[in-house]
Amino acid sequence: MSSSSSSQPADGDGVYMRQSKGAPFKFLVPLIYAPVLPLIRLTLRHKPVLRDRLFTAVLVGAVAHGTYLVSDLYDSESK
Repeated sequence: MSSSSSSQPADGDGVYMRQSKGAPFKFLVPLIYAPVLPLIRLTLRHKPVLRDRLFTAVLVGAVAHGTYLVSDLYDSESK
């Protein structure tokens, strides 16, 4: 095998990889579920069982998403 990988062109090839300009969607998800948590508590005030179950489900999803982001299990850059 050669020392250069297919993702990194050799010097002088003149090939440049274009970087995306926007932030990846996976990093913007907390901007969606963070305001949802207090809204669940406020709007479902009179239905405590549904409120607590929905709040717990969203909170578990948020923790799972955070774990996914910091883990290298599905990291495409580590390969």
